Amino acid sequence: MVGSKKSKIGRVFLYVFACAVSLFILYPYLVMFFGSLKDLQTMYRIPGTLLPEVWHWENYVNIWKDVPLLTYFKNSLLIAVFGTILTIVCAVPGGYALARMEFPGKKTVMSLVIMTQMFSPVVMMVGIYKIMSTMHLTNSILGIILMVSAHNQAFAVWLLSGTFATISKELEEAARIDGCNKVSAMVRVILPLAAPGIVTAMTFVFISGWNEYMLSLILIGDSSLKTINLGIRAFFGYTGTEWWYVFAASILSTLPILGFFRILERHLTGGLTAGGVKG
Repeated sequence: MVGSKKSKIGRVFLYVFACAVSLFILYPYLVMFFGSLKDLQTMYRIPGTLLPEVWHWENYVNIWKDVPLLTYFKNSLLIAVFGTILTIVCAVPGGYALARMEFPGKKTVMSLVIMTQMFSPVVMMVGIYKIMSTMHLTNSILGIILMVSAHNQAFAVWLLSGTFATISKELEEAARIDGCNKVSAMVRVILPLAAPGIVTAMTFVFISGWNEYMLSLILIGDSSLKTINLGIRAFFGYTGTEWWYVFAASILSTLPILGFFRILERHLTGGLTAGGVKG
């Protein structure tokens, strides 16, 4: 009886703690959401209030009138989607090779792969701009896609090499005995088992591509090629900032990431298979 009471008290404490942590994490988003429904007077009133006095839902309509947000959303989506595809297409064979093949300097290559993640794009911005200018890829969506893929390639290769290393070689050998060649064994056996790592890499790269700001700021000059992160700057004026529109556009910009994660989560949960080798 005493043990049951302690268990219930512990469970209640755990729920309260989880709710408190969740509220702490979500608080900035709540401020953004409520701020997106305010007007000029309520936004700059001192002392301020969290909840708006009048809920201005029309803010979510007005942000589309003078700023081509749809074009900015489309550009960000192109960069995130194709940057993710290009990264995964290159990282899968790279990660597989590092996990399965033995060659001189393998540890050095792995160390160099990890070291490339330590350099911020800001540090390399001058070199990046010169290279992209030489290749005539400045002011180009293709150029941003290539840079997003290049910047995330090391992380994806490192993550997938660890994922492939955890998959038993005997499964691949059994597939080879059953008539599969190396490529078909990888596609039919290895890739389905590596789905968690691949989805993790895809999610990371997609979020990185969607949130990309610095490269676009340096390489993109044409207004029609701006991403959503650059487009939100249109609400920052010389005489003031329309924070209610900034918050509204920021809230909308998070929806594609949530939708992308939800789609991948559903496919991951439904597509995972358990495998093993007896004995």
